[in-house]
Amino acid sequence: MKAIAIIPARIASTRLPRKPLHLIAGKPMIQRVYEAARGCRGLDDVIIATDSEEILSLAAQHGWTARMTSAECRSGTDRVHEVSQAIDADIYVNVQGDEPLARPEQLESLLALMQTPGVAVGTLKTRCLETDIQNPNAVKVVTDLTGRALYFSRSPVPFDRDGRGTAVYFKHLGFYAYTRGALENFCEWPESELERTERLEQLRFLDHGVEIYVAETPFDSIGVDVAEDVAKVEAILRREGRA
Repeated sequence: MKAIAIIPARIASTRLPRKPLHLIAGKPMIQRVYEAARGCRGLDDVIIATDSEEILSLAAQHGWTARMTSAECRSGTDRVHEVSQAIDADIYVNVQGDEPLARPEQLESLLALMQTPGVAVGTLKTRCLETDIQNPNAVKVVTDLTGRALYFSRSPVPFDRDGRGTAVYFKHLGFYAYTRGALENFCEWPESELERTERLEQLRFLDHGVEIYVAETPFDSIGVDVAEDVAKVEAILRREGRA
């Protein structure tokens, strides 16, 4: 099984300008994500997909594999899809470029999931911290007993109607793996109603009846969207000895 990771890295960001190049504990964010992906033994290649000559130049300086993609790509998934048109693989792993806490172990869990017969789309979850349960920026996922996703939401699901305090909440982590066919279908379909409502693109798969399987990992991650997230990530990196 040939598996490649693609890291979408768009230079324009309204909330955190030049986000992929923002320093995280002394390293550009894109470097931390790339190095984590390169540490995954199951990947045949790691490719940065960008719309920026500056990121392309940085990649060349460090010897990273990178490809220029269209500035018209609406999402990171569209950027992954564009690269997939030029590079053949069995599995494409979308490692979002704003995940500087990414770890090789997370990607290894995801690739192990994709070895399961019949799995066309995979992603990850981890136990929610108490502070994440009510936080709409921490997406929650509910799965059945086989690990198949039933729903993703920014609301706390499941809803603890009786207030027993025994509900278990899982946070969705923004790492995806797709077969070529699943990725092709996703990019051909228009934005779905659930996707538009929650602003969660993975709901497009569920709207079309495509099963998403979810592996659990003990390793949390924080996507960086605003300057305040940088301080949180750097604190975690120092605590874990990765700064």
